Amino acid sequence: MADVLPPPLAGLRLPVVAAPMFLVSGPDLVIAASTAGIVGSFPAPNCRTLDELDTWMGTIVDGVGGAPWAVNLVTHRTNERLADDLRLVAEHRPPVVITALGSPRPVMDVVHGYGGLVIADVIDLALARKAIAAGVDGLACVSAGAGGHTGHLSPFAFVSAVREEFDGIVTIGGGITDGFGVAGAIAAGADLVSMGTRFLATSESMAQAEYKQMVVDHASGDLVVSAGITGTPASWLRPSLVANGLDPDALVHEGGRTYNSSDAPQKRWKDLWAAGQGLQTIHEVQPVADVVAELEEDMRRAAARLTPWVS
Repeated sequence: MADVLPPPLAGLRLPVVAAPMFLVSGPDLVIAASTAGIVGSFPAPNCRTLDELDTWMGTIVDGVGGAPWAVNLVTHRTNERLADDLRLVAEHRPPVVITALGSPRPVMDVVHGYGGLVIADVIDLALARKAIAAGVDGLACVSAGAGGHTGHLSPFAFVSAVREEFDGIVTIGGGITDGFGVAGAIAAGADLVSMGTRFLATSESMAQAEYKQMVVDHASGDLVVSAGITGTPASWLRPSLVANGLDPDALVHEGGRTYNSSDAPQKRWKDLWAAGQGLQTIHEVQPVADVVAELEEDMRRAAARLTPWVS
């Protein structure tokens, strides 16, 4: 392990974050990831009530044994629960808070007040600059190839551009599912790599068994990037859309961005499944510990490939 990140992230086994996935990441996945030596995370909206969120965070604190973990907060104005979520964040003190779909400003004072880090989820340079101006500790640069709500910039182009303006923590995500991709991202200037789809197909994830198998069985050609479900571009599994009676090539979303699926015929994320472009390298459902071990081995092999060029 290398102490190249600031506390509370110093000492990770690998520079990897198991990305917060809606309806997929729960306490079991977070604990398994963090105790394996990476950063486990989950989105607060996975908890339907504040009592559940309180229980989840308490379970995670007890289970990780002091290892770093993160909670993802939606800071978009449609999140009416943000103030209450923040109250629980202040109580349980997750080492990292990842903000998404809105300005990070509402969480800054609370998280910095107990010594935590704020990492803002951004999909372009304009949003990155706003987050930097807000005083974040890091950026999670969502790039082309990411599952769920996705970006459009190449991971390499994104990290290079951000590094010209920011010397904080840079996390990159988008289609990376093996240790070779992790090594490449770190060599390009990232500090951490965010992986969602790779950890979706694990024993500890909350995804339905059919969802996990769909990730195993399909490849990048089976993905559809469309704003037709939530109003924001997202990467969806074509077979999932078809199974729910939707035409993947004619998706239309009425009105502005909506992230609440309570009024939708098909429950977004619950019935309609997302994945990133790296799914073709996922061949079976595995325990998180096995995935991390494979990532470590691949990363070492990747580093060995560089040796002849830098020695």
